[in-house]
Amino acid sequence: MSQVKFSSLSYTYPNASTPSAHLALHDVTFDIEPGAFVLVIGESGSGKSTLLRCLNGLVPHFTGGRLSGTLIVDGLNPVEVGPSRMALHVGMVFQDPESQFVLDRVEDEVAFALENAAIPPVEMHRRVDDALQRMGIEHLRRRQISTLSGGEQQRVAISAALVLKPSILVLDEPTSQLDPIAANEVMDILARLNRDDGLTIVLAEHRIERVLAWVSQVVLVMSGCVVSGLPDVVLAQTHLVPPVVALGRKLGLTPLPLTIQQARDQIMDRYSAVRGAPHPAHQHGNPPPVLAIDCLSAQYGDKIILNGVSLSVYPGEIVALMGSNGAGKSTLLKSVVGLIKPTSGEIRVRDVSIVGKDTAEICRDVAYLPQNPNALLFADTVAQEMDITLANHGMSGTKNTGRLLSQLGLGRYTASYPRDLSVGERERVAIGAVTVTEPGLMLLDEPTRGLDYAAKRALSEMLQMWKQQGAGVLLVTHDVEYVAECADRVVMLVDGRIAADGTPQKVLAGSPIFEPQLSQVFPGTGWLTIGDVTVKSIHD
Repeated sequence: MSQVKFSSLSYTYPNASTPSAHLALHDVTFDIEPGAFVLVIGESGSGKSTLLRCLNGLVPHFTGGRLSGTLIVDGLNPVEVGPSRMALHVGMVFQDPESQFVLDRVEDEVAFALENAAIPPVEMHRRVDDALQRMGIEHLRRRQISTLSGGEQQRVAISAALVLKPSILVLDEPTSQLDPIAANEVMDILARLNRDDGLTIVLAEHRIERVLAWVSQVVLVMSGCVVSGLPDVVLAQTHLVPPVVALGRKLGLTPLPLTIQQARDQIMDRYSAVRGAPHPAHQHGNPPPVLAIDCLSAQYGDKIILNGVSLSVYPGEIVALMGSNGAGKSTLLKSVVGLIKPTSGEIRVRDVSIVGKDTAEICRDVAYLPQNPNALLFADTVAQEMDITLANHGMSGTKNTGRLLSQLGLGRYTASYPRDLSVGERERVAIGAVTVTEPGLMLLDEPTRGLDYAAKRALSEMLQMWKQQGAGVLLVTHDVEYVAECADRVVMLVDGRIAADGTPQKVLAGSPIFEPQLSQVFPGTGWLTIGDVTVKSIHD
């Protein structure tokens, strides 16, 4: 018997005129069997999060709106019983784990749901201990959540969801804020819960390459409609695929490879790879750098975050700043725009020192996108977000915001309230708001968070356009595949120091943590992207 059964389910948000408006679902029919590991994919704003929230009754109990058809989860109808009862069956971890925390301390947060459920103290302590141990964070139980890394916070959120012993765990973009090591640790834990405990896992994710190895079923959401089936069957019907699947398509491999090892095995059987030609390093000529950082150090309290960092970004250059969570990447960007006061060092933009200047003055010449796009969204409409930025720079009415919003895939949302949009769409609004003035230096902190493959390609095209116009871009990201596609240079931060600086081929190829998929399939070639790959059949 199916554990989850959608039957002709349609949902429309309040004030929407049609079933396809406002990220709704339309005539959704599919099943999930007990113990499945389900990946939900789709373009940003396609309805993935809405689908997940149906499972525990948040849609429509929290959102309102109109719902038709039926949904049965663990023998219950979430619409009839509501979220409080469904919480005993469906554990939920949202896109921003920090946004769902209620209490300050790890142990207290994990116990919170049990207290609300009036679980006896002895049983409560036993369940909290068990949840912390299962996630490998018992040593963090007395820590303040605000002091934890992104990966640790994600584990706390999962512990808090597991403590009520649900039979289904639902996660929305669980790896979007994590470096590759932390993402693999979280996925290993989810795989163990699925394999050893029989827990059904349902997760939505844009970075499909991080999760596909564990998945038994893929649900593709397209404008509210759904296709469900085996991973290779569903991925053959969409452009939303990671590099190894795209490689399988290019080479006509059947079945489509889903993992690096599968791709290696199939290619060894059919092809002999030719050695890749070396990639020429990006030449920026001899202009002065648009950003010059010299011996920069910064700290929080007694903890040193940056330690003598020197870095330059030149006009017409895209530099990716990478490293594990906590390496100091975001601190470096915040230091440049004056949000953090360095303890020592010099920062120059277009050969003018900006140390000691306030953020508003610095941002007249520097675009800064923080990790949380909500920090930039204040207006009533998307178009007004652009207009406010232009007005603040004395440029009202001088720029074509319509063209920019179209390039960002936001043309139909010009009159929409920004905070009603999906995470990926809000990210794109924020990108538009900080770049509409076409500044000479752009600092982007995790700009691909919440973006699907198509949206990332559109962002790459914009980066290339800004590059051709002479802008310098410093891009902080954990998205290895995106860096392989768009960066001219990669700078690797480790414990607040620069550990590597060079071309993507030099820094990423062979890296034990940050190596792209195709570099792992074709070691020693220097190939990082589909466009690099040239193979010969073993029969040629």
